[in-house]
Amino acid sequence: MIIGVPKEIKLEEHRIGLTPESVKVLTNKGHKVIIQNNGGFEAGFTNIDYKNCGAEIYDSAEDIFKKSEIIVKVKEPQASEVSFIKENQIIYTYLHLAATKELTKRLVDSKSICIAYETVTDNDGRLPLLAPMSAVAGRMSVQAGAHSLEKNQKGRGLLLGGAPGVPPANVLILGGGVVGENAATIATGMKSKVFIVDKSEDRLNQLVKIFGDKITPIQSDKTDLKKLVSECDLLIGGVLIPGSEAPKLVTKEMIKLMKRGSVVVDVAIDQGGCVETSKPTTHKDPTFIVDNVVHYCVANMPGGVPRTSTMALNKATLPLLMKIADQGYKKTLIEDKNYLAGLNVFKGKITCKGVSDAFGLEYHDAQKIIV
Repeated sequence: MIIGVPKEIKLEEHRIGLTPESVKVLTNKGHKVIIQNNGGFEAGFTNIDYKNCGAEIYDSAEDIFKKSEIIVKVKEPQASEVSFIKENQIIYTYLHLAATKELTKRLVDSKSICIAYETVTDNDGRLPLLAPMSAVAGRMSVQAGAHSLEKNQKGRGLLLGGAPGVPPANVLILGGGVVGENAATIATGMKSKVFIVDKSEDRLNQLVKIFGDKITPIQSDKTDLKKLVSECDLLIGGVLIPGSEAPKLVTKEMIKLMKRGSVVVDVAIDQGGCVETSKPTTHKDPTFIVDNVVHYCVANMPGGVPRTSTMALNKATLPLLMKIADQGYKKTLIEDKNYLAGLNVFKGKITCKGVSDAFGLEYHDAQKIIV
């Protein structure tokens, strides 16, 4: 199979779909891999690295799309890239379509086969291809929040861990999944006072086993979220409903109750955000202020550490890519319901319920239309 990897063109996105090591695995199996010129440079991978692993280097993204049977990316296709997508071409990347109606419609019109990393599941209902980037984003969220709390960033002027004789800052983490756990890892390491809210008592018990008395677990249906939000210094939004738009758990009214200079880091912004006042930002201009509260809502947080992120992502995404390349998408998806869950758009039809529900568009059962 011919596998194409264009350079990412989303603003300040420096990751790349395949590492040289992944390319070597694919070319050793007889597949052809095309990499765009200097596509991995910002992640620390040179053209020579890719050539030494058997890849060919092409200058233009258009040529890569034209020649390839499957396109491997990191972020959703940008407007100029969508126009290059061919009918029946496989697009394998993060899509987050429930937050992007225009992209959804254009991918439907392209009649391509779109497999989203973020909706592939495992037998326990987890999201193994999303998990590595959620882990990175969770860890980065506390770093970003700590920086945003500094006075010269218009924050409260607090050090997360406090100082001798000075109490630590309160960190409120919404969601105890991969983002929440990794945010807690950094926040507890920085000696913050950490509260984690989740709807699952079992998950909260797991987190207590991990962190002990370093966290305060709170079940969402047994607490006053408004009070918790008003008392925190840093709020991390890590709530996710696979394939669907994130629920708006924190309202505009709650934001108004927060202390002047407190900080919101909405990691769920890729799926529309779980804070009502959130809007996507970039690494270059990461924050804005609403009601004296600093909002950090970078939509591709792991892109800020592209080498770590690309390597972590490839460990998760390569096995499915290998199966598709070796035996085709039909056999691969039909044989494995977890891989099939990754199919969001199939030849003009939406096959992800969360996406169809987000926009009131017709849903099609993937098992019934892949033939």
